[in-house]
Amino acid sequence: MTHLEEVVRDLERHTADEGWDAPPRLYALVESAELRRQEPGLAEQLGLSADSDTIAALEQPPLPDAVSIEEALATIVWPEAVTGCALVVERVVLPPAVEEQMPDDDGEALAWLAEHPLREEVRMVVGVLRDGSRHSALRLRKHDSVDEVLSEADLVPALADALAATLEPESEH
Repeated sequence: MTHLEEVVRDLERHTADEGWDAPPRLYALVESAELRRQEPGLAEQLGLSADSDTIAALEQPPLPDAVSIEEALATIVWPEAVTGCALVVERVVLPPAVEEQMPDDDGEALAWLAEHPLREEVRMVVGVLRDGSRHSALRLRKHDSVDEVLSEADLVPALADALAATLEPESEH
């Protein structure tokens, strides 16, 4: 298992322990050696020993409520010391054929979605690294069990793309 897979799975388990209906959470992913070099006190607080070779997930301040996650991510540029980033977010999804039936009005769409019998509540954890690595974990609320978590490289490609864009130099945004 890669370090990215480990951190995504750890974030998924940690979030699951806290329950559902949580706001989105954004994490900077930093190599443990880099964190020990730049922030030795924080590395010690996190229990990163001198010989540990892992990626630490550092939770960031909450994303603004006034904009979509995609809009908020478009404003972020990570410093070079950040190896990658991860996002934990809950969504309601529908089968693609049903999505076409959704009302255009946002207010009507939310009410329609809340009552639709085929809706699925999911928690997604998506992580990306500067080297292009990606990993995702997905848990359905109705199958809320560690044994039922899907875990693959690219379960949520659009979200992974948005996260990867935050790792590009500012001139490329």
